[in-house]
Amino acid sequence: MASSAADSSIMNRGMITVTVMLATLMQALDTTIANVALPYMQGSLSATSDQINWVLTSYIVAAAIVTPATGWLEARLGRKPLFLTAVIGFIVTSMLCGAAVSLGQMVVFRLLQGIFGAPLVPLSQSVLLDVYPPERQGQATAIFGLGVMLGPILGPTLGGWLTDSYSWRWVFYVNLPVGLLCALGILLFLGRRTDRPLARRLDWLGFASLSLGIGALQLFLDRGERLDWLSSPEIQLEAALFVLGFYLFTVHSLSMADPFIDLALFRDRNFVVGVILIFIVGVVLLATLSMLTPYLEKLMNYPVLTAGLVLAPRGVGTMVAMLLVGQLIRHIDGRILIATGFGLTALSLYFMTGFTPDVSQGTLVRTGLLQGFGLGFVFVPLGTVAFGTLPSTLRTQGTGLFNLMRNIGASIGISLMSYLLVRNSATAQAELVEHITPYRQVIRDHAQHFGLATVQGRAALAQLVSAQAEAVAFIDNFKLMMFVSLLAIPLVILIQRPPRAPGKRVRQEGFWKREMPEA
Repeated sequence: MASSAADSSIMNRGMITVTVMLATLMQALDTTIANVALPYMQGSLSATSDQINWVLTSYIVAAAIVTPATGWLEARLGRKPLFLTAVIGFIVTSMLCGAAVSLGQMVVFRLLQGIFGAPLVPLSQSVLLDVYPPERQGQATAIFGLGVMLGPILGPTLGGWLTDSYSWRWVFYVNLPVGLLCALGILLFLGRRTDRPLARRLDWLGFASLSLGIGALQLFLDRGERLDWLSSPEIQLEAALFVLGFYLFTVHSLSMADPFIDLALFRDRNFVVGVILIFIVGVVLLATLSMLTPYLEKLMNYPVLTAGLVLAPRGVGTMVAMLLVGQLIRHIDGRILIATGFGLTALSLYFMTGFTPDVSQGTLVRTGLLQGFGLGFVFVPLGTVAFGTLPSTLRTQGTGLFNLMRNIGASIGISLMSYLLVRNSATAQAELVEHITPYRQVIRDHAQHFGLATVQGRAALAQLVSAQAEAVAFIDNFKLMMFVSLLAIPLVILIQRPPRAPGKRVRQEGFWKREMPEA
């Protein structure tokens, strides 16, 4: 009987794992899967290039605003009802996005999709941490990380294939079978939370000021490059609202007895350091992807689908690393694994500083595998140490803030890298042009080859100079992200090792830990 109950419990845990994995993957995919379909949407919805970007912006802003509210929503509605509502709402709004016939409809439906999708990742992480015992939470974090990390990496590949083979509408319709399986799993296997935190009165001023700050920050980062940053009145307004929102939220939270975000979260040193490090992971992961996609498509003339396939090994490296680290974390200090992961990521970025426009596919695949491996080594132990000392009552609110910081890091990383790419390209091009004069021997030697006496020959030379300048700018960005990864390593020292229970020692037996009384 005991064996049967244990088998049933393991099977139920396995089905819950599959369920929350589907929810995580579905939400994470939608952060990038629509990017490659934007040009096709633009023609179908009769939108300008600036207008069509609201399809991405509306989703990002809505998800960022609602994510911190996940803890309060769970306390008010309950974990299972909130999870089920979020999944069903995500499915319905995905179908509406696929059926949209105008830009206005698409933006509204994407806004709603972001609202329903926001609780999925924090709830998934919180559920996994609750259903796995402490000694197996490394495995739980590894499984959760597969969805979070693989979604953005595989999104462009899957989106490109669906768009080329069917139409852009299928990047949204693909959520239907995944979402239905997820909803069925929640209904059948997810129980109600026994230690559900008490529902507090919502701190409306705290929520409103935080929403204002986050929304304005996301708009500032997403639209800044297209509108030439602070030279645009819109960006100036968004910067002012961002500063005002976070100032009001900080002052209000420090003066309130029961603020919107429980300040007890920030008394846990491991959680605070974990939030800082996951912010850096967000910067490096998605900023690198945002750089590599145009590098392959513009400088190397790869088709969208080929570029996605070349980037896919990065996801394979992440998956292998997470499965490996899920076991290693039982035997090796998590801080060593995190430092190793950042070191491997920095090493891969160092190799990328040697990229040229004719770099081989083998080199691209090897560096992608190495970087994916490094990021996988960071994510699993980081999630384990960040929540290992956090009380269970704060876990959902903590996972919401943890994932919010990862998303903000990604937004800042992408915006900063895009700005530096444009600026450094112009600077490098100006420096290269200075050396192209008829008085230099190398120019005279190649004048006939390029046909510099003709307009077409000079245009070809100008295009070559522009491509080389852009390659130099990409290398500068890779170098900057390498230094960011290296600077994250000293922060690992600040992480405290979770204390063991008093009077007990832990003995390793295969892949399991068993607590033994002290002699």
